[in-house]
Amino acid sequence: MIIAIASGKGGTGKTTIATSLAIVAGCNARLLDCDVEEPNAHLFIKPKVISRKSVSIPVPEVDPDKCNYCGKCAEVCVYNAIAVIPSKTGGKVLIFPELCHGCGACTYLCPQGALRERDKEIGFIEDGTKNGLKFTYGRLNIGEAMAPPLIRAVKEYIDPSGITLIDAPPGTSCPVITAVSGADFCILVTEPTPFGLNDLILAVEVLKKMGIKFGVVINRADVGDKKTDEYCAENNIPILMRVPFSRKIAEAYSRGVPVVEALPELKGEFIALIEGIKK
Repeated sequence: MIIAIASGKGGTGKTTIATSLAIVAGCNARLLDCDVEEPNAHLFIKPKVISRKSVSIPVPEVDPDKCNYCGKCAEVCVYNAIAVIPSKTGGKVLIFPELCHGCGACTYLCPQGALRERDKEIGFIEDGTKNGLKFTYGRLNIGEAMAPPLIRAVKEYIDPSGITLIDAPPGTSCPVITAVSGADFCILVTEPTPFGLNDLILAVEVLKKMGIKFGVVINRADVGDKKTDEYCAENNIPILMRVPFSRKIAEAYSRGVPVVEALPELKGEFIALIEGIKK
């Protein structure tokens, strides 16, 4: 079973929920931190790292001896990563690796076979364990914009025999869609504020389009207003759990201590949450 933990905006407590669920799930679970631009689940899990590997995408290089500057490569590149400047004496091909998605279309469709691919490292993956819990996270290199290829590489560690928990990036853009795609269920973590509700609505629409079942966890449930409850009731969205607004939780978070360890009384609620999703 694959459970994604997502949120329409950052700072709602997504990683707080994901790490606590992973801990109560124990040795039957694997946690994947797919928030590769800013991974922080490892600060709470503190795994023993077993392996590390680099992740690359293929980007094109041009062979000037073969290229006739026909412009076919630029024509097929939907990401505008290639520009061809023809001239009477030859021309020039400009390749922008930071825009390249590594799809390979330009290399495959070049009539002259003038393009070849080289690997460009975009980040790395570390895999480890903590008390039987399997943990994997990816980290995108600073300045890189291509999060989805690294997220897909992290998701190769999905364990089909147990429970896989995916800590998704915040928002509703391409990295989020890549992370939650294929999930059996998605937990949307929100907060009862106008901004929280606005972004929750966006996330709900995305999951409906993708056909993924979902429910809501309200973090810092003691603050804000009741409009989030009203929205969920009107749209038949189950509220799976409410996490209190607690100084203890904030202090534990600042020290890298998971909620279920800082407030053991909540452990039963997290167990009930994951068992309810199973059913």
